[in-house]
Amino acid sequence: AGEEFGMKGLEYHRDAGTLHLNCRKIRSYYLPAKDEGEALQALNGLSSRKIDLNGQWKFAYYKDEDELTAYGSRHPADIPDGEMGKIPVPSCWQIYGYGTNAYVNLRYPFPCDPPFLPDEDACGLYRRTFAIKGNSFRSFLNFEGVDSCLYVWINGSFVGYSQVSHSTSEFEVTSFVHAGENRIDVLVFRWCVGSYLEDQDKLRMSGIFRDVYILQRPLRFIEDFFVHTELSEDLKSATLSVDIHCDGPDMPVRYRLVDENDLEVANGETKIQSGPQQRAIVFSIGDPVLWSAEEPRQYTLFLDTEHESIAQMVGFRKITIQEGAVLLNGRPLKFFGVNRHDSDPRTGYAIDREQALKDLLEMKAMNINAIRTSHYPNAPWFPQLCSRLGFYLVAEADVECHGASMKYGKEDDSGFLQFTEGPLFREAILDRIRRNVIRDKNNAAIVVWSLGNESGYGRNFSDAGHWAKTYDPSRLVHYQGAWHADPSRENDFTPLDVFSRMYAPTEWVDGYFSTGRWEKPFMQCEFTHAMGNGPGDIEENISQILTYPGYVGGFVWEWCDHSVYGGRTQDGRAVYRYGGDWKEGLNDGNFCMDGLVFPDRKPHTGLLEYKNCIRPVRASLIAAGQDGCTLRFANNYVFLDARSVMDITYEIRQDGAPVGSGSIDIPHIAPNAFQEAFVPCSLPKEGIVTMVITYTLNRPKPWAEKGYVLGFDEITIASERTERALFFIGSLAPPDIRENSRYAAISSTDFSYTLDKRTGLFRSLSYRNVPFLVHPMDWNTWRAPIDNDRNVRPMWEQIGYDRPLVSTRAIAVEKNSDIIRIDEDLVIAAQSVAPFLSVHARFLINGKGQIECAIHARRDPHFPALPRFGIRFFLPPDFNDCTYRGYGPYESYCDKHRSSTYGWYDERVENFYVPYLKPQEHGSRWNVDDLRFAGKTAPLLLRIGTNKPFSFNASVYDEEELTRKAHDYELEKNGSIVLCLDAKMGGTGSASCGPELKKNYQVAEETLDLSWILSPEVLP
Repeated sequence: AGEEFGMKGLEYHRDAGTLHLNCRKIRSYYLPAKDEGEALQALNGLSSRKIDLNGQWKFAYYKDEDELTAYGSRHPADIPDGEMGKIPVPSCWQIYGYGTNAYVNLRYPFPCDPPFLPDEDACGLYRRTFAIKGNSFRSFLNFEGVDSCLYVWINGSFVGYSQVSHSTSEFEVTSFVHAGENRIDVLVFRWCVGSYLEDQDKLRMSGIFRDVYILQRPLRFIEDFFVHTELSEDLKSATLSVDIHCDGPDMPVRYRLVDENDLEVANGETKIQSGPQQRAIVFSIGDPVLWSAEEPRQYTLFLDTEHESIAQMVGFRKITIQEGAVLLNGRPLKFFGVNRHDSDPRTGYAIDREQALKDLLEMKAMNINAIRTSHYPNAPWFPQLCSRLGFYLVAEADVECHGASMKYGKEDDSGFLQFTEGPLFREAILDRIRRNVIRDKNNAAIVVWSLGNESGYGRNFSDAGHWAKTYDPSRLVHYQGAWHADPSRENDFTPLDVFSRMYAPTEWVDGYFSTGRWEKPFMQCEFTHAMGNGPGDIEENISQILTYPGYVGGFVWEWCDHSVYGGRTQDGRAVYRYGGDWKEGLNDGNFCMDGLVFPDRKPHTGLLEYKNCIRPVRASLIAAGQDGCTLRFANNYVFLDARSVMDITYEIRQDGAPVGSGSIDIPHIAPNAFQEAFVPCSLPKEGIVTMVITYTLNRPKPWAEKGYVLGFDEITIASERTERALFFIGSLAPPDIRENSRYAAISSTDFSYTLDKRTGLFRSLSYRNVPFLVHPMDWNTWRAPIDNDRNVRPMWEQIGYDRPLVSTRAIAVEKNSDIIRIDEDLVIAAQSVAPFLSVHARFLINGKGQIECAIHARRDPHFPALPRFGIRFFLPPDFNDCTYRGYGPYESYCDKHRSSTYGWYDERVENFYVPYLKPQEHGSRWNVDDLRFAGKTAPLLLRIGTNKPFSFNASVYDEEELTRKAHDYELEKNGSIVLCLDAKMGGTGSASCGPELKKNYQVAEETLDLSWILSPEVLP
């Protein structure tokens, strides 16, 4: 075995010049079959010509090469079975307890000294047996994904080596196998030289994580083919051509094209000459059915040889750029997309079709139409699923060397030059980009090739871009790394069809389009960061995408939170782990928890926000009268008449309560067009009058039932707030008052309140002997930092917003004829800093026990914006039933409320909790003007109303606990209901990676006002 292995031994993975050894050239992905009937099944992974090697393998893990080989005295293929355990394939070995999970974002998890690797480089040896029947077929071993590289032996003989984690490595093993039982050994290293090109933002796992199988093929067969579809200018006719390369002498190939109804459109036979790939099939069809993400209609092409059949789904579509805009089939294309990693908390990045399909169906239900395969090719069957269901794919090559920018300890783009300009990685970069294009070229879903991610720019990338444009001129080429090109060097951007960057502030985007003409269409491969509670800047971005013809769209970073499932706590709470939880040393914490869905795919509220911001239809008010209103509907579908997809209904609300409803009957709303409609209805004459217009599916889809809500619009018809008559001053006997230097006690027959003069707030509130406060009220300038506060949090803590101290400068308590009036002047500061707030507060208390509060605060503009400003109540846990009028039913903030509407909502307090895996501010409700808490043990209602809306939180956890704990399953309840009333709560934004929170969403005003009326009442 040692002699067959070769002179270099286990050194290929350390050699930048050895990418693949004895590998077949990359080809388009397909599974051959014995006939056309089976070829259709092969589209779903089933074929009699496929020997499936997935399943249980023997496995042994070694911390380094020396432990594997016992310091060179034994060959990997000679290691005895008794030294090995078992592991499933596909899988990631860290999931099964071998080695350590790790998460880093942009830094290399080893010294940045290319091409050298650390001496301690863990490896895993895999082994299994398989059977081959005696026949005349040739055998081809396929690995669809192995991280980071693999050595292969069959029956003790060395077969070959390959390094590229997310692409297929195929070896012909005909001469290595024999009829009957055979043994395969595969050695996988954690790191190889190629790892310098695989520094993607993800959990770092290892192993054979995609399918493994052997294809049995005849002596002569189609090795590769490239299907081209060319549409005429008027889209009324099309030419289909196929370039074919055969392995073997000249051979006949029969072909058939059938439509979605299984009707034959074309057929014929051609003879393929030996030699390079050649144009072998050409025919025209009239009135082709076109493919789009909205109508993903495809044909099936069969390619048949004497002993084999291949089926390929074909979509006819045409991608062009005209006047700076991207067109699909002649119409302006918009991407409302997400970035997607292969990630599952239980299987790592071993993802099967069922898991991927679950993601895709949920994306369709959320109005998402595009995916960027960040930052590598997905499984080869993934583009087929996307073509079938309807998604636009930006297919990205397995190239990211972001860690090079940190080689000097801080970000410096000059570190990229060794990759972008130097010879060391040139062939590897070209190889990975070629593999991406060639493998997936026959999928209609792919409309853009991406050269990789965050690796700088230079000749190696521009040359790769030119190759992609030459090989496949039918698609666009994208590469965000060009944004980091060295301006002092001569750069060739000509192969790039779109101008791309990440997290551009909306002001920058306005500037890009301000001249009226722009050089290239603009695309944001990452435009908002969905980490934790957020994002809060979606609507502004989507508005720009809809406004500018040259703005082709963007992709949210990212689809799912990356985590590893760690079982359940004793009280049943799920444990999800992130960076640092494995004591792995270098890590980037919870920065991997940045998805629109939780690890188990439950949606974040940010996904619901995104869904409605990208709703397919938008309505606006043209005019309103006593007999109804005129609305304008904008259809953002590119190819569909909106009314062919949806029903439209409306509900009229007065002060949040429904007062009327109906359907809106519009015969047509043409794609990319506007339609006005008069809606006859009775509109209230006073109060806040809103119309909620809902769009629902009018027929079932693979991803949703009939009646599913696609989105909604909330239109404000009148906004004059009705006076809230909560405060009652009558002939009731005025409260009694007793004072000392510290406290003021106000009481009557029904209630007893105590004001703490040192804080200016109430220490206790009791009504009919039922306390409304478990702890004294306090002033609140802190929120448990959300992930998007990560950049401002150190400044907040330095100033002391998390530990405010109150100093009362003046306080006056006086009794009038029927009320108690309390006036206060106080300041709020923290140790070692000047006061950042000066506050005047006034409380009025009547004989009924009602409290009217008016707070006026001035913020010192020398200090940065506050996280929030308000007060906290600590209500008894019994007061768990909450009713409010404001934006619901989901958490809502000043910049994150498009998934909610203004209305009346009932909720139990524990259901306000949003289980962000790293605890943080959550559950706020915005623009609230009526709030009620009811107790079960004591039949009492605590009602808080206002003429000036506030935000509120109600939680069983206080801000201190949410700030202190690192994981949601560690949280301990406060023992009360923590009620926060806020004059203003800061927005959520996406500043964890995106731009700074916009000024108007910050608590940056110099004056802040909070007013409310508290009224305790007996429930009937």
